[in-house]
Amino acid sequence: MIKRAHIRHFLAVADSGSFKQASARLHVTQPTVSTSIAELERLVGTPLFVRDRRHVRLTESGGAFLPIARDLEAGFRRADQFARPVQEQWPGLKLGVIPTVSGAMLERVTRELAREFGIELVEGDDRDLRGQLASGKIHLALTLMAEDEGAPGEVLEEPYLLVMPAAHRFAGRGEVAPQELAGDIMIARRSCEVLQRTSRFFTDAGVRPRFALRSENEDRCMRMVAAGLGVTVAPRSLAGQGTVTAAITGYGLRRRLGFLRGPGLPAEAGERLTAALEIAAASLPSLARDPAAYSGSSSL
Repeated sequence: MIKRAHIRHFLAVADSGSFKQASARLHVTQPTVSTSIAELERLVGTPLFVRDRRHVRLTESGGAFLPIARDLEAGFRRADQFARPVQEQWPGLKLGVIPTVSGAMLERVTRELAREFGIELVEGDDRDLRGQLASGKIHLALTLMAEDEGAPGEVLEEPYLLVMPAAHRFAGRGEVAPQELAGDIMIARRSCEVLQRTSRFFTDAGVRPRFALRSENEDRCMRMVAAGLGVTVAPRSLAGQGTVTAAITGYGLRRRLGFLRGPGLPAEAGERLTAALEIAAASLPSLARDPAAYSGSSSL
């Protein structure tokens, strides 16, 4: 018999693409998740995941089973709430955010949303947040957007730039060739969405830098750039006080940030959310153009 635990473990692996991440999210051991998935595959009579050393992905049968599993989990949640007293729920809005959103940008967004909702922030990468949106675990995500996504006025486009200490020898330059950075020490932002493409770009240009720091902590990375420890490549909105930026010749990567909405908010809350987002999103382009001009950017 298929149990709720089977469904929860299946969805966690499908959404995270990893047995390790799924077990961490569910606060159970990895063997527990692996055993549960094996039992579920035996019960449904077909493999649901393709496993290799780097990642886990759904089989064709797993993809067909995914919407069924989501419906089952939604049904379990409704059953849990059946006949319980109706009361004011906190939080009113669960907001997912990718780790590369600057503190100043997130502050602006949450300040405006907090006028209308109690907020709980949930951090995760783009894939994880999209899975949580689809499963109803979060209501809204500030994340990366494809070209065909995003409501007008709710999408911010910005370039990835070279970020340097304010006293760097290239400060004041509008553009720097990658070969000019061959002798520079760099800071590796492990959370960067284009980390592999950036690494390949510099390798192809014959640049193999030394690294003073490799970290997923954006605050630490940007502060170490400001301290003069090295240079990095980052979205313009992450550049804070004590740093300057320049384009990199031939690089040209950009990103689109925006708001994705899940199905979990009541209609009246959705209307309040739309109004709040219009105000919050209107201020983001100026922050991305000149992040240091915002007094809160010193907290980056």
